[in-house]
Amino acid sequence: MPDLKNWYSSKTIWGAVVAILASALHFTGVDIASGDRGQIVDAIVNIAGALGGLLAVYGRVTAKSAIKP
Repeated sequence: MPDLKNWYSSKTIWGAVVAILASALHFTGVDIASGDRGQIVDAIVNIAGALGGLLAVYGRVTAKSAIKP
């Protein structure tokens, strides 16, 4: 695969996580509609991307050494 990405950027991974959680919640009496699952996955991927960006900025700000030009 020439295009690599982090696991948390994968909609497939988050879709599987949401499907597993939705199944587990169904056993407790909470039901999540199929359309809502897609929106939940999109929200998780967007949040994960934003957190990754914030972590990168934090890492650069708190770094002890400079980046070589």
